Amino acid sequence: MISGSKMQMRPRRLERFIQALLLVLAFGAAPAWAFDLNELMGLLAKQKSGEARFTEQRFVHGLEGPLDARGTLSFDAPDKLVRRTLSPRVETMAVEGNTLTLSRGGRNRTLALDSMPELLGLVEAMRGTLSGDGTTLQRYFRSTVTGSANQWALDLTPIDSRLAAQVRSMRISGRASDVLGLEMEFVGGDRSVMNIVPDRPAAAPAPAAAPAGRGTP
Repeated sequence: MISGSKMQMRPRRLERFIQALLLVLAFGAAPAWAFDLNELMGLLAKQKSGEARFTEQRFVHGLEGPLDARGTLSFDAPDKLVRRTLSPRVETMAVEGNTLTLSRGGRNRTLALDSMPELLGLVEAMRGTLSGDGTTLQRYFRSTVTGSANQWALDLTPIDSRLAAQVRSMRISGRASDVLGLEMEFVGGDRSVMNIVPDRPAAAPAPAAAPAGRGTP
């Protein structure tokens, strides 16, 4: 015969068991449902090249208003990235492999990226994201992905000490395989906000309709 005290304990034990089971299921299922870095990189890797227009605001500590710039961006996988600034002055920064070329006022200057670790990290953040190269990103940054394929954000924190001395954090945002925004927080309080609008190829014109009343010969 079962005593009344034992009968009273069973519902409590069952409740605790159910709570524990729910916790296990919640923690076990979260990684399978979450939109993560691998999924994001897979989406981005599908787009091998692209062109876009950008507007940028740079908030500089000590200045009342932002510094504005606008221009174009282009990318060809795996490692060619070109930023052409049209305003406030025309200048071009082109990166291919380990070579950086700066052009302004008819003058060109060529540099090796690996001689400037802090700049290399920034370039690799963009190239790694655009090409879907998560391995390169993780070499320079701790990464956190939030959102979904329809609206995602990639937060990057430098792990290289020389880069971390210049840049506090980066956030790259987008939708599916399109990168639509880049925000950077610099050590010292400066901040940069870039909005990116991908250029889409014009749709092919629809074929003209056949004149009414005329049959096929």
